[in-house]
Amino acid sequence: MGIRILSSVVGLPILIFLIVYGGVALQIAITLAGLIGMYEFYHAFGLKSKGVQYIGYFFAVVYMIWIDYIINWQNMFNVFVSLFLLILLIYAVLFHNKTNAEEAMLGFFGFFYVMFLLSHVFLIRCYTYGNAFVWLAFITAWGCDTGAYFTGVSIGKHKLIPTLSPKKTVEGSIGGILTATVLSLLYGWLIQKTFPLQEVNVFLLCGLTGVFGSVLSQIGDLAASAMKRYTGIKDFGKLIPGHGGILDRFDSVLLTAPVVYYIMLFLMHIDL
Repeated sequence: MGIRILSSVVGLPILIFLIVYGGVALQIAITLAGLIGMYEFYHAFGLKSKGVQYIGYFFAVVYMIWIDYIINWQNMFNVFVSLFLLILLIYAVLFHNKTNAEEAMLGFFGFFYVMFLLSHVFLIRCYTYGNAFVWLAFITAWGCDTGAYFTGVSIGKHKLIPTLSPKKTVEGSIGGILTATVLSLLYGWLIQKTFPLQEVNVFLLCGLTGVFGSVLSQIGDLAASAMKRYTGIKDFGKLIPGHGGILDRFDSVLLTAPVVYYIMLFLMHIDL
């Protein structure tokens, strides 16, 4: 527990600096974290083909360097995905004696599970009022984790999905959702009090994020548990002492960040 706390004390200021500073520094940090996460994913599932891995890493880097164009230009994302898949299929055919279709699919999915989902932190930060709302991805994910833990320890009786995570309870899950929602609304109140935003309904955005983000946060955590159980590993990595790897620490954020981003896109494009 001491190592876990120490890692948080060291890592949290770095995370805060990168989020506050934003720009290229955050873009580089997410690229590196995503590449490490992809390596952890490929290693966990026993992806042996270096060629497939390198193709995945290459397209991940290309995606992050030109993320603004790929995401915002019409049909550019479709072109990017199609080209990525085509290259993997061509490689699987030409080097069928060194790889197979399953490895090609792992290479494809690994990019989307790790880099694509994680990149939404950067997309939020770059969007309108992103410097304020980007924190919701972490407040929702880690607030839910904390609330679920303490509620489960205190009053948890009914197992949620014992075959995946024996310690998680229904009571803990509900406690996590309530905690994340309350924290998100409190954060929304703080935003409005500090620098009121007229163009967006802050409380609606924070409330929706708290509810849906906390639910998907738990799904992200359980999905990672399912992967680890399937592959027979305890942690995805050992990069962060006391926490495991990048995927162990950010498995819930992978799904809360897209929730924040797409709720922002929806609410800021309608008249409330």
